[in-house]
Amino acid sequence: MASRSAALLAGALMFSVGAVGVSGPAAAADTPGQPGKYNAITDVPGIQIGQVQSTQAPYLTGSTVVYTPRMSVTGVDQAGGAPATKETDLLDPLNSNPGVNAVMLGGSSMYGLSAADGVIRWLEERGEGVRVGGGVAPIVPAADIFDLGRGGNIRARTSPAWGWLAAENAHSGAVAQGVVGGGTGARSGGLKGGVGTASMVLDNGIVVGAIVVVNSVGSPVDSRDCSLLAARYEVAGEFRGLQTPKKQDCNPPGNSGAKADEPSMNTTIAVVATNAPLEKAAAARMASNAQDGLARAINPIHTLSDGDTVFAISTGQGTPLRVNADGGQLNRIFNAAADTLTRAVGHAILNANTVGTARSYCDRYPSACKNLAPLPDDKQGKAPEVTAQSLATATAKISDGTPPVGGSAADGQATQSNSPESGAKQTDESRQPVSFNSTGSPDGNGSTPLLVNGLLALVGFVGLAGALLIRRRAAARS
Repeated sequence: MASRSAALLAGALMFSVGAVGVSGPAAAADTPGQPGKYNAITDVPGIQIGQVQSTQAPYLTGSTVVYTPRMSVTGVDQAGGAPATKETDLLDPLNSNPGVNAVMLGGSSMYGLSAADGVIRWLEERGEGVRVGGGVAPIVPAADIFDLGRGGNIRARTSPAWGWLAAENAHSGAVAQGVVGGGTGARSGGLKGGVGTASMVLDNGIVVGAIVVVNSVGSPVDSRDCSLLAARYEVAGEFRGLQTPKKQDCNPPGNSGAKADEPSMNTTIAVVATNAPLEKAAAARMASNAQDGLARAINPIHTLSDGDTVFAISTGQGTPLRVNADGGQLNRIFNAAADTLTRAVGHAILNANTVGTARSYCDRYPSACKNLAPLPDDKQGKAPEVTAQSLATATAKISDGTPPVGGSAADGQATQSNSPESGAKQTDESRQPVSFNSTGSPDGNGSTPLLVNGLLALVGFVGLAGALLIRRRAAARS
């Protein structure tokens, strides 16, 4: 009887947790209707951010990793005409994938997608991913911006080691913004782009956050007065005294204001997240609605030269909210995601600094930032610079424990000798796939080839005798 009572009590507790629909501990000092403690996506419980970059010529690129220690339901919406993405089909609600371990937002366009391999390897070492056989299959969708050659050499781009380093630096708390991570080489409508983040606490305790890499063809600036389009969505003075530029800054002689980067190659990529539990269809819808947040902050948006892609992550546990049953609550979450993403775009532009010919918003419109207060220390975050030494260390970690091609005798696989003698005797067989089967005997005494040759000779002899017999019978009949 006592055991039954305990079971009923446990069941009641599980039900009450599921009904609340919010996972883990709530962020500290959250006030409904205000940004979270860090005004960052990391205010969402269960979200960590890792970023690395290189700003040393010929490099100007980097990687940003959104890491979820607990595999989380994720959706995606791709609206631009030139995406560089990986593993996005897995997120379709019609497919069986249960969630993701991380999402990568990177630079280096299609080449940089290989950085996700380093994130996967880092997760594998931690035993995180879908269980397969004797190991795991980490799920890491990715999207990259086009920033090739912006630091000098078009071949100075990210690799798997960059993804490993970014994942290794994943942490909760403040998030570095501006010319960092995947936004290091970003541009936006002729201005310097970068990484931005923001959050919002809803009245029911649910938290929504966003992180974005702004690298748009379109401009984040209102062409009428050169104000930031995102500024009108400011919450609690988060833009730190930003003003509308004076007329002489906005339209000096011979200048018509900020222009779009057409026809260059760009892309704005983002992740929105919530600690509300969502089904996969709801996560996909959240990503789709969040695209509206980009449309409010960038004009034009979703052009054929952009690859605009938004991921939506749900870290919540409990009964998931469904699109055909919980519309009222979902609409509030989706709307908050769109607004929060708009604000994140504003932070990306405002925190970017001039690099080369790509001027920051504040350098282009100094009167707008005349009274701008510095970003508080507790909201600055960290993003390490990649060095030759850190790359070498990460590369070694990625390859550590990887069996040589061809396997080993202990694994029952074919082996190849590395001795000079064996190298001198290599034939075309050594260039065949590792599954190539030699005709040598298992015991090494050469009996198998002799037996095969004898059988072939016997078959040939029987065939010849049969042919002679047929010819003789034909001659006798004639």
